[in-house]
Amino acid sequence: MTILRSLLFVPGNKANMLDKALALTPDAFVPDMEDSVPAAEKANARDTVQSFLPKLAARGRIVIPRVNAFDTEWFDADVAAVVGRDIFGISIGKVRTAADISAISQALAKHEQLAGLPNGHLRLLPWIETAEAIVNVNAICRASERIVAVAFGGEDFTNDMGIERLADESQVAYARQRLCVTARAAHVLALDTPYFKLRDSDGLRTNSAHAKSIGFKGKFAIHPEQIDALNECFSPSEAEIAHAERVVAAFDEAERRGRGSTSLDGWVIDVPVVKRARALLDLARRIREDRDR
Repeated sequence: MTILRSLLFVPGNKANMLDKALALTPDAFVPDMEDSVPAAEKANARDTVQSFLPKLAARGRIVIPRVNAFDTEWFDADVAAVVGRDIFGISIGKVRTAADISAISQALAKHEQLAGLPNGHLRLLPWIETAEAIVNVNAICRASERIVAVAFGGEDFTNDMGIERLADESQVAYARQRLCVTARAAHVLALDTPYFKLRDSDGLRTNSAHAKSIGFKGKFAIHPEQIDALNECFSPSEAEIAHAERVVAAFDEAERRGRGSTSLDGWVIDVPVVKRARALLDLARRIREDRDR
């Protein structure tokens, strides 16, 4: 799967912020034309993002512009402006049903053809941020092979539900867990909503660690200072890598002795445990290779 630990939002109508972003190293740049841009600035944001796409792509990071929702007046022009070889795909909010994904995919196919790209070249990252979308999340995740990840939008979800978003996030626990389980079953990544309390590194780390513990593979950043913490949180730690190596070594030794399980530090080591350890080591290797390239 694609590694998307940190995805940096940058307001699309702010050329100075996009310029500063060129010096940063998130896993993905997300120049935004949707929620961070007022209606009067939509056209400006579209033109500005279009002009910055080659520069962002030249940084060697994945570029995933967020376009306005399919049912808005700006969607088609947004897609026409960004489709090309400089982007990995598009992010799009307010997706509610599998039919929405089909319509969005068809629009992408049209613009891929116009841009001389193969059909299906671009990926989709839809936002799940309403009660209807949570109910339909399984069908949404499976609606197109373009989908590489789904993102949970906490602010829009609580707005749709008519509830307050609390610091402990207990009121969105079901929605977040459902999204994570469904995304995993569909073999796509689950990405968590941004942490909106700025300059609270401890809170960000606690929030991200909880997100990781329930199955999220990355999180959106709304400020450059959040990137390093997200990359660290959603990467295996040195201690985790060392433990995984010990688990694999212990299990390999057990297999050489004709056994299907063993123990390590008082814990049973069997097939599911060693599979998890090997997956962690593979993730660490891929992150290292991406960093070194």
